[in-house]
Amino acid sequence: MIFARLYGPKGWLAVLAGAIVVFAVFPVLNLVVPPESAFHVSAFGVGLGGKFMCYMIVAVAMDLVWGYAGILSLGHGLFFALGGYAMGMYLMRQIGADGQYRVNMPDFMVFLDWKEFPWTWWNSDSFLWCMFLVVAVPGLLAYVFGYFAFRSRVKGVYFSIITQALTFAAMLLFFRNATGFGGNNGFTDFKRILDIPITTPQTRMALFAITGAVLIATLLLGRYLVTSKFGRVLAAIRDAEARVMFCGYDTVHYKLFIWTLSAVLCGIAGALYVPQVGIINPSEMSPANSIEIAIWTAVGGRGTLIGPIVGAGLVNGAKTIFTVALPEYWLYVLGLIFILVTLFLPHGVVGLVQRWAKRT
Repeated sequence: MIFARLYGPKGWLAVLAGAIVVFAVFPVLNLVVPPESAFHVSAFGVGLGGKFMCYMIVAVAMDLVWGYAGILSLGHGLFFALGGYAMGMYLMRQIGADGQYRVNMPDFMVFLDWKEFPWTWWNSDSFLWCMFLVVAVPGLLAYVFGYFAFRSRVKGVYFSIITQALTFAAMLLFFRNATGFGGNNGFTDFKRILDIPITTPQTRMALFAITGAVLIATLLLGRYLVTSKFGRVLAAIRDAEARVMFCGYDTVHYKLFIWTLSAVLCGIAGALYVPQVGIINPSEMSPANSIEIAIWTAVGGRGTLIGPIVGAGLVNGAKTIFTVALPEYWLYVLGLIFILVTLFLPHGVVGLVQRWAKRT
């Protein structure tokens, strides 16, 4: 059966435990338990948890292309940001005339004396259209880029450098006011989603729960793919692509599918991230952000799916602590973490736990 193929009893128990935490424990502690209680989860905690789960979705998407197909991308931050901008356009249109200038256009457009929306904002007041863009824009860009890159046999460090150059070029483009995406300030000051106030505890918890559901679905989808024949071919491509081609497989199609799927998952994560964090700007496309995504995957243990989830949680948890207590030292700590994992934990935290389990 499909359930037995995906996970054993312990695996499904872990998934069930995660679902209980997301759909029962957090809502009760946030909405039912009074704020003066020590067990109350604040709005900040809900937002932080939702943000971490968005990062976990991205980490799983990275693991599908790097851990299983051997494609190291340093541009996944771009796909994440594109999904966020698509959602951000809709949220900006939901502000309506409640902005600073009391005009039915985003404040930055009024400030720049724009009289009408640019073509990129066509139908952006439609939730369904923007959700289509969340999937289509990162997916189409990834497909076109991947088609030419994989057909040209670009691989290894060369592919990584090109993806980093792509995200850097996009970041510079979005920094320009003329592109119509808010320049270096981006989009912020969101007020509603689907005409529902976005800052209410119920809305925040709904976004949190939806993010948790998408994370679980992403994990199960990834597990379904990697345990199938498709996943075995991907692993073979990672280990010996020339031999796979000699056996008659068109490796371009396999790599292109998983690459595009990974980009779409990042776009969905970005769309969930924006209403919970309350801002999206070109800094999300920074090459450093894409490198950090790779670090999450490496720290947790690539080629495991659950490892990147753990890695994203650990690294971002440490980042939250250090950026409050010792912000000037965070980048040094991040670099040290990556070096230590590369030298002493080649299979990540999950690999270390698995070795301990075998010894006992």
